[in-house]
Amino acid sequence: MKTNGILDFLKELAANNSKEWMDANRSWYLQVKESLLEDAAKILSGLSANQPAFSSLRPKDCLFRQNRDIRFSANKLPYKTNMAAYFAVGGKKSTGPGYYLHLEPGGSFLAGGIWMPGSDILKKIRQEIDYAGNELAGILQSPTFHDYFGEMEGEQLKTSPKDYSNEHPHIALLRYKSFIVSKNLTDADVVRGHHIGLALEAFDAMRPFMGFLDKAIASPEDEGFII
Repeated sequence: MKTNGILDFLKELAANNSKEWMDANRSWYLQVKESLLEDAAKILSGLSANQPAFSSLRPKDCLFRQNRDIRFSANKLPYKTNMAAYFAVGGKKSTGPGYYLHLEPGGSFLAGGIWMPGSDILKKIRQEIDYAGNELAGILQSPTFHDYFGEMEGEQLKTSPKDYSNEHPHIALLRYKSFIVSKNLTDADVVRGHHIGLALEAFDAMRPFMGFLDKAIASPEDEGFII
């Protein structure tokens, strides 16, 4: 099955990144946006089957704007050359862990975790690693998990974080400032419509990792990923 032409649209947008081009191709943009909303709805339906907290989330709560924020950027091109959706309890502005779908010609991928959390969230994650680092290390080093995702990604400190010794048994994990795992998608995966099934497969494989992050930051009354 062929999909919606999202990658074709993004290729043309990358070559003609201007308001004039977007205005002239507004109907095409709306068509591919609707296709992405449909993809998001299918992914939410799949997530909700095992993680009921996603059942109240709407597809439009998950999509990112196409416009770039150029106020403080030297790059004044007005539009992103990718389309993306973020699936997190509370919507795309959630501070908790979430699943991410990124569509871009030659650069599509799936990811999950927490990217650059605020200091309060980062502190909670590091506390959980301090208390239960063996659990996170076990998840990341599990052959099934590691073969699927590879190493955890994210910017790391070059020194030890405040309040933690350089001799801490999990100092390598404590140095992370983001906590992300990812899986690449090919253009063929997207064009053939396989990215939805692959997303649900990858997101299901991430659940132990996501559960650790959720447990680290959740208050007792929070509704999170843990079932």
